Amino acid sequence: MLHRAAVGSIERFLGILIEEFMGDFPLWIAPVQARVLPISEKFVDYANKVKDELVAAGVRTEIDESNEKLGYKIRQCELQKVPYLLIVGEKEVTDNVISVRKRKDGDKGSMSVQAFIDMTADDRKVVR
Repeated sequence: MLHRAAVGSIERFLGILIEEFMGDFPLWIAPVQARVLPISEKFVDYANKVKDELVAAGVRTEIDESNEKLGYKIRQCELQKVPYLLIVGEKEVTDNVISVRKRKDGDKGSMSVQAFIDMTADDRKVVR
């Protein structure tokens, strides 16, 4: 006979974890670690390239391809508590960089995708 406490304790632990962080998880446990926000439809191809680089490096990433204004996209990400927003537009495409915005801390400036991966490497590691 299997004892059901193991399953119950995992469920309780996850409930306590979600309640403790109020859904605002640290980077290593966040379901979506970064979201790429293209300013318009013209920059979706570059956003996909950025996403592919991040996924290859182990960063859980999504792209917001909606046809909404940038302010609305940023607000939605703030409400969904996405840790990093990576904004791409004409300037970023020509310079081959991304504009990084961290939740609660604001703008972190422009940097290459590899610099972003290196900057978040320690925070993305699972704490043991």
